[in-house]
Amino acid sequence: MVADLKLAITGATGFVGGRLLGLALAAGHQVRALTRRPQPELGGVTWIAGALDIPDRLEQLCQGADAVIHVAGVINARDATGFEAGNVTGTAAMLAAAEKAGIKRFVHVSSLAAREPKLSIYGATKAGSEALVAASSIPSAIVRPPAVYGPGDKEMLELFRMAKRGFVLLPPHGRLSVIHADDLGRLLLALADPNAPKGLLVEPDDGRHRGWSHEEFGLALGKALGRRVTTFSTPRPILTFFAGIDRLLRRDRAKLTSDRVAYFCHPDWIVDPGRGAPESLWRPEVDTEVGLAETASWYREQGWL
Repeated sequence: MVADLKLAITGATGFVGGRLLGLALAAGHQVRALTRRPQPELGGVTWIAGALDIPDRLEQLCQGADAVIHVAGVINARDATGFEAGNVTGTAAMLAAAEKAGIKRFVHVSSLAAREPKLSIYGATKAGSEALVAASSIPSAIVRPPAVYGPGDKEMLELFRMAKRGFVLLPPHGRLSVIHADDLGRLLLALADPNAPKGLLVEPDDGRHRGWSHEEFGLALGKALGRRVTTFSTPRPILTFFAGIDRLLRRDRAKLTSDRVAYFCHPDWIVDPGRGAPESLWRPEVDTEVGLAETASWYREQGWL
C-alpha cells in the first residue's frame, strides 16, 4: 500500500473505526477523523468536530484527503427513521462532501445484512447506502463485513458473558461467518490505496470454509474462556420475547431488538466466497480461536468479564 496517505475517516470513535485508526497510524498515514465529542490529542490525527448531518464539517473532513473510509452507521435505532438517517442520509451527505472535495477513493463499510434487505430495516438501509455509493462518480469499494469481534467490541460481549456462565443462547440453527476487527481494518486500508481495484463489492471473513455453525461458534466462545459450555438454539418467538424485555429494561440502549431478531434468525450469514478480496490485495491474518481468546483476555483486563 502507498505510504503516507491522507485519510478521512468516519466512525473512528467506535469499535471498528477505532481499530482502523490505530492501524492507519501504525502504517504511517495521516488521518482526519470525524467526532461528535472532544477527543484527546493524538499524533497523526486531526479531529474534526461534527456529525453526518452537518455538511460543512464533512467538507472540512474531506479537505486534502486522498481517500474516505466511511465506517459510521447505525446498527440499532428506535425506528425506521433512525436507521434511514444514519445509514442512507448520512452516506449521501458523506458522498456529497467527498465529491465536492475531489476525493479519488471512497471505501464504504456496509454489512452482510444488506444482502437480505427484506429481513430487517437495518439491512434495507444498508442496501440503500450501497446503492448510493455504487451510483456515485467517485471510484469506490464496498465492504460487507460479517459478525465483527475483537478487543473493544460491545456487541459480542453479551455472548462472552453467557459463555462465562457456562451456557450460550443462540439463534435458531444456522451458520455465520466472522472476522476480527484488525483483519477488517487492514482490508479497508488496502482498499483505500489509489492502486486498488475499483468497483469491488467484498464479503470478507476469517478464511474458515463455510463459516461456523451457531453451535460451533458458541463452543469456540467457551474454549476462549477456558470453559465447557452448553449451547441452546433459541426459537424466534423466545428471542422476540427477550427483545421486548431488553427494550423495557435498557430502552434505547437495548442490544437485542425486534429488528435484530429478524436478521439474527436468518439461517445463512456466510460470506459468498465469490466476493472475497483478491488474495494479492488482502487475506485474513487472525485465526478466530486465537482472536477470541485474546478478546476474552482483553475483556478480563478491562473488568468487562
